[in-house]
Amino acid sequence: MEKILKRYFPLFVLPTLIAFTVAFIVPFVLGGYLSFTKFTTVTDAKWVGISNYIKAFSNKDFLSALWFTARFAIVSVLSINIFAFALALLLTKGFKGTNLFRTIFFMPNLIGGIVLGYIWKLIINGVLQHWSVTLTYSPSYGFWGLVVLMNWQMIGYMMIIYIAGIQSVPDTLIEAAKIDGATSGRILRSITIPLVMPSITICMFLTVSNSFKLFDQNLALTAGDPANRTSMLALDIFNTFYGKVGWEGVGQAKAVIFFILVALITLPQLLLTRSKEVEQ
Repeated sequence: MEKILKRYFPLFVLPTLIAFTVAFIVPFVLGGYLSFTKFTTVTDAKWVGISNYIKAFSNKDFLSALWFTARFAIVSVLSINIFAFALALLLTKGFKGTNLFRTIFFMPNLIGGIVLGYIWKLIINGVLQHWSVTLTYSPSYGFWGLVVLMNWQMIGYMMIIYIAGIQSVPDTLIEAAKIDGATSGRILRSITIPLVMPSITICMFLTVSNSFKLFDQNLALTAGDPANRTSMLALDIFNTFYGKVGWEGVGQAKAVIFFILVALITLPQLLLTRSKEVEQ
């Protein structure tokens, strides 16, 4: 059987490999090349060296979007994971109705980003109307509006992952710790969290990457207003590429910088959290 699998393995892998090459590797390499050119289509690209990267880092909107995205990611990652973990602990206590609550908390993740953005725009503007302001009145309103939206969408999804991790903790360890006189806080710090680290690794990766890549919710909720001060990196790249004539190369350079930035943040995070994982 193993000989047959080895013989036909390339045949089964080839279609997937071709699709991956055409849909990912080729566009990725081509995008890296285009970031060093001035172009309107891929057929008229002219090499300009690193001038696109100089323009990108000299662009105030890009630097503003970078700082805004970094602040948003820090606040969102911390708040989402803390609330999701707290809910997971609460909903693994075994009281009645936990399955219903799990379903309710998970449902926001099923709503599309654009739809979710417009829904929360109506809700938040409806509340702010009492003070005669809107989400785009101040960048801080847009910032916290995006944080609320992101939390509402992601907490339920992360909660399900944390619940799976908490339920995998052996009951015998918890019982032994209680017999030895360990408090609930001590059990949480010394047993639950170390054994749930695989779930923490997954949730941290998902929240960090999604926070940096946020686009459709940003577009629907604030569209970068006021004066592009609530634009996140993905929206700024989109506006540069499609909103400024002759800036396609700069937009592509920003996209490459964006990719490198996300990789430099998520890969160390994965290595750090995985190093803390404990084998059961």
